[in-house]
Amino acid sequence: MTLRRKFVLYLLAVHLVFAAVVTYLLWDQRIWLVGVEIFFVISFYAATRIFRGLFRPLELITSGADFMRDADFTTRLRPLGQPEMDSLVDVYNRMADNLRGERVHLQEQHFFLEKILNVSPAAIVILDFDEKISFANPAAEALLQLPLSELKGSRLSEGNVIMRELHAIPMGASAVLPFRGARKAKCTTSHFIDRGHPRTFYLIEEMTEELRKTEKAAYEKLIRMMSHEVNNSLGAASSLLHSCLHYKSQLQESDRADFETAINVTIARTEHLSSFMKSFADIVKLPLPQRRRSDVLPLLRNTVSLLSAELRRRQIEVVWDVQSDAEPVVLDEHQMEQVFLNILKNAMEAVGEKGTITIRLGTANRHQFVAIEDTGTGISDEARGYLFSPFFSTKENGQGIGLTLVQEILIQHKFEFSLESLPGKPTSFTMFFP
Repeated sequence: MTLRRKFVLYLLAVHLVFAAVVTYLLWDQRIWLVGVEIFFVISFYAATRIFRGLFRPLELITSGADFMRDADFTTRLRPLGQPEMDSLVDVYNRMADNLRGERVHLQEQHFFLEKILNVSPAAIVILDFDEKISFANPAAEALLQLPLSELKGSRLSEGNVIMRELHAIPMGASAVLPFRGARKAKCTTSHFIDRGHPRTFYLIEEMTEELRKTEKAAYEKLIRMMSHEVNNSLGAASSLLHSCLHYKSQLQESDRADFETAINVTIARTEHLSSFMKSFADIVKLPLPQRRRSDVLPLLRNTVSLLSAELRRRQIEVVWDVQSDAEPVVLDEHQMEQVFLNILKNAMEAVGEKGTITIRLGTANRHQFVAIEDTGTGISDEARGYLFSPFFSTKENGQGIGLTLVQEILIQHKFEFSLESLPGKPTSFTMFFP
């Protein structure tokens, strides 16, 4: 039973008791009895009016509390004409106006922040309180190669290789991680406070072009310096060695063969070293592509034919998967032949013997593509971070310039490319032609 009902019943009971007593005492004096009864009715009516006036502010406070509970800050309370209560109504209305203004301001900020996050070139991933992905902007979807519908609610520790590497970054730290193809990005993890509790977020800024330019400037300077010093020394040494061969006739016949063999071996080694340095210099001196419209399929078939003898020796089968008629592409045939040759050689090395190399040609998202896939053992996580880095090679006698040259040629052609590989799974190098 409410307090109001109890008080009304109390007033009614009190007035009824007094009415009964007065009736008993004044039963013989009817005029006085009627007057007193009328007084009791007026008293009861006046008491209920005063009581209603006392409870009206309480109703107003209750209504205000309900509006606050429902987060309804648009409804205002009307003054009651009571100075004490009207001051409280004024405080409530001002508080509601401030809360409404703050909510509108927060909504505008949230909308603005959401717009910035969606158009930001930096990838942003936000986790919820359970360390599950609650938000990923379009740039993050592209880098992680998964749509938000699949990312949302998943854990980084249970995702693909890139997601697991993100999860491994300590809180507040940064790391440079490899992404699709030759792309690299600086990944930073931190947290913000939401409703009094910390939430983790990841900021991923792509640094591919900046790192590539920095690396290129560094290795170009190194190669030029090495080429200058080595070629100067080799030129003089080769000239002296050839001159020394003219003196073989002046030696005793028993020493002549050994002398000639030693000189020729040394000359061969100097020529090999000169060729070795030239392969590095070719990257620095790479000319601009001389483009013309060319058919990619014949160019690929010609490149495969150059390796046919080695393919047969290794018992590697080449499978062609031409998904659609390829249109001519504007490219430099000589440079792209170098690209295909390097990729196919890497695929052969990855397969070893008795495997398959699949060459796919098709169209995806209105772009033609060529994908060269091998059945090798894939690239380890450790090596994946160094792909396309100059002087890095997984081969015992590799120079580490093959993928670097491929990267430079494709970038000059403005062709998109990617190298996808997981340990124990096939490796696929894909090029996209506009």
